[in-house]
Amino acid sequence: MYSDRTRARLQDVVDNADWIAEYLIGFDIARFRQDRMCADAVERCLQRITEAVIQLGEEQTAEARLDVPWNELRSLGNRLRHEYRRVDRRVIFDIATNDVPPLRTAAAQALER
Repeated sequence: MYSDRTRARLQDVVDNADWIAEYLIGFDIARFRQDRMCADAVERCLQRITEAVIQLGEEQTAEARLDVPWNELRSLGNRLRHEYRRVDRRVIFDIATNDVPPLRTAAAQALER
């Protein structure tokens, strides 16, 4: 059984992943690169996901069976917060379309257990 805090962080992952999926309906990389508002929204959701997972910590993410590449996650979070001018929209799009969906699935499954 997870604490309320852990459940809230897992729900943050699910919610923000769902919003990313919604924002990206009908988008390919070319359109994403041109749409500043969508890119900003996706980046903000990714920032929230990185913060939620970092707040969970390595022990809780392992218990929840979230396969998290910790170094990359921390790096992404730091870049989104502090080096935002160097963020490549292609990288953001790739993370949002390839890495977020399985993380969302794992967080949702953890909430069901």
